[in-house]
Amino acid sequence: MKDRIKKQLLGYLHTPPLWRGELLGLKQFDPGKPARELPDPKAAIPSLSTNFVLGKRMESFFELLIQHSDRYKLLASNIQISREKITLGEMDFLLKDTHTNQKLHLELVYKFYVYDPSFSSEEARWIGPNRRDSFLQKMDKLKQKQFPLLYQPETREFLKSLELNPEELIQQTYFKAKLFLPKKIKREEINILNPECIAGFWLSFREFDNAEYKDFQFHAPSKQDWPIDPKFGSDWVSFSAIKDQIHASFEKKKSPLIWMKRSETEFERFFVVWWERENSY
Repeated sequence: MKDRIKKQLLGYLHTPPLWRGELLGLKQFDPGKPARELPDPKAAIPSLSTNFVLGKRMESFFELLIQHSDRYKLLASNIQISREKITLGEMDFLLKDTHTNQKLHLELVYKFYVYDPSFSSEEARWIGPNRRDSFLQKMDKLKQKQFPLLYQPETREFLKSLELNPEELIQQTYFKAKLFLPKKIKREEINILNPECIAGFWLSFREFDNAEYKDFQFHAPSKQDWPIDPKFGSDWVSFSAIKDQIHASFEKKKSPLIWMKRSETEFERFFVVWWERENSY
């Protein structure tokens, strides 16, 4: 794929915030308008050629864009807080809003969630595609672990070096996500989170393995490419070939993200989930 890292940056940039304003006691960060001309991430961050972890890539993109922001100044990033050589946690970013002079502690989150209607509330229904995490678990971690870290004595010592007082800092999260609904659920049923985040659907292997899909082309991107728009996809394969790739992912208990090419101008993305495997074929 040509300009792959730049397309990853565009995917990050075009992913909307999961809510606006405040939700469940957490305030969403407002990044302001992006720079008119995007920096070249490959040239600016050479480590992206070898760093394959999606979360760290998104942090690198955020930091790069902040460095080109006309509103925010980066004070510190990826701050390790330790006590007697034991890591207590990490703070993602400290920023200064040059428009208001307000200082911020910001935690960046970038997630992919599927909607499981079996849970009782809308907030609880958003889970990771492998069922190993959830929206509510992440929100709880932010409130119970990551934000309280600001007030630890070890953090105060670090902040002194920047002439910052923790009581003066506003704590916010920049929580971006792509959401995937079951095919039978309409986006109008999503009331709490930002419907602009809905990026596709999810289904079981049994639902995928039918004539509806057999004539299209497919690609299973690596995780670091998940933010990319499917229209930039390459190396498309047949229905039969993608089924083999899905089975290989299922053996590792992973739900692959699939890009589907309906025509030269029409693309879709969806998860095929492994946890309905027993009922799927």
